[in-house]
Amino acid sequence: MTTAPAAVPLREADAEAHIGGACFTTGPPGRVGAELEWLVHDRADPRRMVPARRVDAALAALERPGTAGLPCGSRLTREPGGQVELSTPPAASLTEAVRATATDLAAVRSALAGEGLATGPLGLEPVRDLPRVLHHPRYGAMESSFDRAGPWGRVMMRATASVQVNLDAGDDSDGPTGYRYRWRLAHRLGPVLVAAFANSPLWRGRRTGWVSTRQAIWARMDPTRTRPPDADPTDTDPRTAWTRYVLDAHLLCVRRTPPAGWDAPGGVTFRSWLRGALGDHRPRPDDLDYHLGTLFPPVRPRGWLELRMVDAQSGDRWAVPLALAATLLDDPVAAEAAHAATEPLTRGRPHPPTAVWLRAAQRGPADPELGRAVRACFAAADAALGRDPHAAGLRSVVADFADRYAARGRCPADDHLHPDRPARPGPVHRQHTTHQADRPADPPAPGRYRP
Repeated sequence: MTTAPAAVPLREADAEAHIGGACFTTGPPGRVGAELEWLVHDRADPRRMVPARRVDAALAALERPGTAGLPCGSRLTREPGGQVELSTPPAASLTEAVRATATDLAAVRSALAGEGLATGPLGLEPVRDLPRVLHHPRYGAMESSFDRAGPWGRVMMRATASVQVNLDAGDDSDGPTGYRYRWRLAHRLGPVLVAAFANSPLWRGRRTGWVSTRQAIWARMDPTRTRPPDADPTDTDPRTAWTRYVLDAHLLCVRRTPPAGWDAPGGVTFRSWLRGALGDHRPRPDDLDYHLGTLFPPVRPRGWLELRMVDAQSGDRWAVPLALAATLLDDPVAAEAAHAATEPLTRGRPHPPTAVWLRAAQRGPADPELGRAVRACFAAADAALGRDPHAAGLRSVVADFADRYAARGRCPADDHLHPDRPARPGPVHRQHTTHQADRPADPPAPGRYRP
């Protein structure tokens, strides 16, 4: 496609062609990257509010123009609630990605420690109500848009943290290295990753009834931009489903010249904007690119695949979801094993239904069906890491996590729900009520908690 000049309004056909070409860049898979996001706490009193200026002062030496920055070239940014995000450049292999991320993270933690600060251990702020500290028009428009559905957008923006894994989309083949297969497998693995690494069971000092409240919060927001695209069996190419998803997503913001605000009218999709819903204000190519960056499904294609469903992990456990996801998608033997292990989760569809994602967030690997898939995926990853002579140390880290959690039907959330209860040997499952497998449970309503 010949891209229209930036000043020329888009035609719908040009928008469709741009989405398909820009979001799935084909080539041999193998590169690995990460985006690690943390809440920041006061080391002496984690309940104390941490002003943004204190975090800025701690990290100033790593961000000052003309300085060396982070040793391996990662980028530091802030999220609306003051969360710190470390984004790594793509590495040529998993082991290289883990080494580089650990090196840059050590520099960040050292800088924070110098100001008495530390990265938080959870995927959701468990006690504090955090203010928004970034005041770009984008974030004001985001809040206005999300407020139409309740408070959950504000909670997501200000109080959540995650581990994001970035992997190549894949080549143009039909096998495990192909982008069609990898797109399907990434969605099948999504609930497995939610369950295995669930780490956000507390909010406002109380249990919520979910092991990944963060994922439950995402489910309560605008579903046109936060839930997986519908998997139509007639769609043989994921570009088709993704293009439909992009154009039918509601506008989150509309960029305007200051001092005008960026609020978008409710219910207007990008497709309707292309068709004149905002009158003479028609979208241009850069508006479409900006819109793509305001979509937050659990698997987002950006030329590569972003796996966005994992809660932030305590300490250095971020390396485990990075290793598990990369190994299961990039090692062809492990990919086939993971594909088979997740087949029961699909209910005969291309991807797991929404109910399975929510069940993963509510029960984690204590759910028998999800627990089996989690254990099978860890076993496949262990075998693949055993075939890599450079991954012995990483294999041990993954195996330790599997022994502590997956093998026992546990996830990191259990450490916070039952801090005085040691892990017991053998599979164990939290008690839960009988449910209908394909009926999604509702995320917690404001002010209502499960004991």
